[in-house]
Amino acid sequence: MCGNTAFIYNDELLKYQFGSEHPYQPIRFRLVMDTLLEMGVFDHLLRPLRSELATEEDLREVHTEQLINIVKEMSQIGTGCLDMGDTPVCEGLFEGALAAVGATVTGAECIARGEFDHAMTPGGGLHHAHPDKAAGFNIFNDLAIAARRLQRNYGYERIAIIDIDGHHGDGTQSIFYDEKILTISLHRYGPGFYPGTGAVTDMGEGEGKGYSINVPLPRCTPDEVYVPTYEKVVSAALEAYRPEIIIHQFGTDAHYTDHMVGMGLTTRTYEKVAEITHHLAHDHCDGRYLVTGGGGYSADASRRIWSLVVCTVSGSFPLNPEGMHLLRDSGLNRKWKVQQEEFHKRLDYLFDEVIPLIK
Repeated sequence: MCGNTAFIYNDELLKYQFGSEHPYQPIRFRLVMDTLLEMGVFDHLLRPLRSELATEEDLREVHTEQLINIVKEMSQIGTGCLDMGDTPVCEGLFEGALAAVGATVTGAECIARGEFDHAMTPGGGLHHAHPDKAAGFNIFNDLAIAARRLQRNYGYERIAIIDIDGHHGDGTQSIFYDEKILTISLHRYGPGFYPGTGAVTDMGEGEGKGYSINVPLPRCTPDEVYVPTYEKVVSAALEAYRPEIIIHQFGTDAHYTDHMVGMGLTTRTYEKVAEITHHLAHDHCDGRYLVTGGGGYSADASRRIWSLVVCTVSGSFPLNPEGMHLLRDSGLNRKWKVQQEEFHKRLDYLFDEVIPLIK
C-alpha cells in the first residue's frame, strides 16, 4: 500500500539555528537529504521537492503581529533571547523559521491539491510555539499554520495532529484546545520535565472537549510498551474521528541515545509507528499523510530515523538491503524501571473518559 511521496527540503532550513553550542542543530535536515541521495531511493514513488519561504501573511494565520515583529527585529540584530534562555536569537533565524513553516505548508498544500499522497519535511514540527510567544527552541508553529491553511483554503474540517516528540506538544494543543481538531501527544511526563503539560486529564474544553488526547509516559519507556500503546490509542481515536488528513510531528528525542529526554525507544519503534500511521492514513483519509520533524538532539539518530520513515512511508527502498540495515539500531534497549500500575490507569482513563467524547 504505497502512494507517491514528496521529500521537502530547502537549504534555507539551515538558518534555523541558535548557535554552534546549542543542542538544536539544523544540520540534521541536510544529513537526511544526503542519506537519501546516497541510498539512491528517489524514484517515481519518492521525489525531492524544494519549498519556498513562508510569508508574514502565512504566520498571521496563527501568530500575533507583535511576535512576528519581535522575531524579525531580533533576527536582524542577531542577539537576544526569545524565552527564559532556551531560545537564543542568531542572525538569519527569522528566515530559517520562514523556511521551516514554508516546508510544512508546502507539504500540506501539495497533498490537498492531490499532487502527492504523502509528504515529509524534517525541518518542521515546532510544536512548542504559541500564538504570542516562542518557546523551547520553537519560533512559529508550522503544524498549526498548515492546519489553518487546510481549513481556510481547502475546506478541511477534521484534521488529526499526532505528536510523538519526547516533549509534550503544548503549543499545538493550546491553539486548538477549544476546537474539534484532534491532537494526540505521546510524551514523557513527570515532575520538572519540560514543558510540564500534557496530563491525561488535559482533554480540551468547550467544543474541543475530548479532542485533546494525551498519553503521559514514564522515563525509559521501551519499545515493547510504546508500540502497542501507540497503536491502541491512535487507532481508536482516528476510528472515532475519521480525519481528512493526518499531520504527524515525528520528533526523535525519545530515542535511547538522546539524553535530552531519557526515554528508551529504538529505531524499531519509529519504523513501526510510521508503518502503523501510514496504514491508518490509507484506511481513513485516502492516504493523506504529512510528516514533519521535531526534537532530536542526537544528529545521527535523527538522520537514521527520518530516513527510515521516508522509506517506510513511500515504499521506496535502496536496492542494496544493507542500506536499511545501516539505518537501524543493533537492538540495544533500556529496561523499564517504573511502576506500571499508574501508567495503565492513565490508559484506562483515556478509553473510559476521553475518546468516547469524540464525535
